Amino acid sequence: MRVLYVTGSIVVLDQITKLLVKGFTISFLDFYHPGMQLGASIPIFGDFLRLTFIENPGMAFGIDIGGRLFLTIFSIIASAGILVYLYRIREETLAVRIPLAMILGGAIGNLIDRVFYGVIFGESSLFYGKVVDFIDVDFFNIDFVGFHISRWPVFNIADASVSIGVLILLVFHRKFTSVEEPQVSLASTTQQSSTDGMKNGSSGPSSDVSTPTPS
Repeated sequence: MRVLYVTGSIVVLDQITKLLVKGFTISFLDFYHPGMQLGASIPIFGDFLRLTFIENPGMAFGIDIGGRLFLTIFSIIASAGILVYLYRIREETLAVRIPLAMILGGAIGNLIDRVFYGVIFGESSLFYGKVVDFIDVDFFNIDFVGFHISRWPVFNIADASVSIGVLILLVFHRKFTSVEEPQVSLASTTQQSSTDGMKNGSSGPSSDVSTPTPS
């Protein structure tokens, strides 16, 4: 379960970057970081990469399904499910466990926003917070059947972690499955052959002494 270090690192990095963008206060140190104004955008690499502060009440990349409370509860259930599954496959290859740990880290990172940010920043009640997004990347201009996109939806470290984890899982899980199945089949065949050989060889002791037939 040491892959949970990957999960923890993603959560910490995600929350630090979000707080730097949104701003925060440490009362006992008398420290205040103002962050960015909501909607502000700062060029990093021209128009290709910008730091744009928005707050997303929905899922990753602005997808909104079922409302905030539904998304929060769904995220809690999904995170718990991934954690249990990680424990069950704790002996499997890292190629499967690391991307799952990345997906879990991204899910927890955004879950913290939804559960606590509304209360921490005095904006809403528990479970009704908004997710902080800030990575704004240029994209190919697409105009198809009324659908137009020129920039990728603004996202955060947690969103990127989930997306990369899913891509890695799709690639390596297929490879892991295709490698393991023949090994299992070969092991089963060898074991079955050994068992059959033992059965055939232990049919009982033979004796060269003939039993006299009564006349």
